[in-house]
Amino acid sequence: MPHLRIASVNVNGIRAAVRNGMHSWLDAADVDIVTVQEVRGQDEHIEAAFPGWSIVHDVATAKGRAGVAIVSRTPPLASRTQFGDDDFDSAGRWIEADFLLGDMPLTVVSAYVHSGEADTPKQEEKWRFLDAFGPRLSALAEDGALAVVTGDLNVGHRELDIKNWRGNRKKSGFLPRERAYFDRFLGEAGQQITGVDGTVGTGLGWVDVGRRFHGEVDGPYTWWSARGQAFDNDTGWRIDYHLVSPPLAERVQAYHVARAASYAERWSDHAPVVVDYAY
Repeated sequence: MPHLRIASVNVNGIRAAVRNGMHSWLDAADVDIVTVQEVRGQDEHIEAAFPGWSIVHDVATAKGRAGVAIVSRTPPLASRTQFGDDDFDSAGRWIEADFLLGDMPLTVVSAYVHSGEADTPKQEEKWRFLDAFGPRLSALAEDGALAVVTGDLNVGHRELDIKNWRGNRKKSGFLPRERAYFDRFLGEAGQQITGVDGTVGTGLGWVDVGRRFHGEVDGPYTWWSARGQAFDNDTGWRIDYHLVSPPLAERVQAYHVARAASYAERWSDHAPVVVDYAY
């Protein structure tokens, strides 16, 4: 069955990713769309990394930080960067582009949620981003629309998503309040969902492709710390997602985390997440 292959990856700096071997992966991946996070550069840097591709790119306000992009074999029909309240600086963290999946419109998002730091102003920015996330998911899924939010969302939703979850319960990325947002994003649409932190909210019905595809297993992880031998021991976090509206979930054909064969062969500290969506 024909499909659209979408890969998502935090490149940890596009220039470094190219130097470290990104093109070897790209040449073999046979992808139609790549959503990129943490570009850390200007338009000319990502254009040089993806010659011949169509590119939409949103640069972060702070030079050399964040940055999101969507690169594609065919130009998008439209793109947007509006996210959250007007006074919230989301530059370099959310970009949408519209494509066709067969003859159906599809919205693809590249998102880079703040890493945060518990009990600091950095975490307050993360809360604001997550507060805006839910309403945007609802809007994207209106009237049965096809939409996918990809990217480094910097939250491990469940204990299955972090190898050392016991040691991270008080750290940003696995705080109960952060996880409760995902309980609601992924909870049954229209139902009252009690989050892991005890709060109650309405489920939005979105689907975590990785968890649905792999079931109740640890991982597969998408990010590994540089400390110790985290990569070699597969002591990782699953924080890179494809979240899809319910109708798009029925079109998923394949899901794959493109983990490097060895530490030396990595070109980012994240692994690409690759999903095939049927026409």
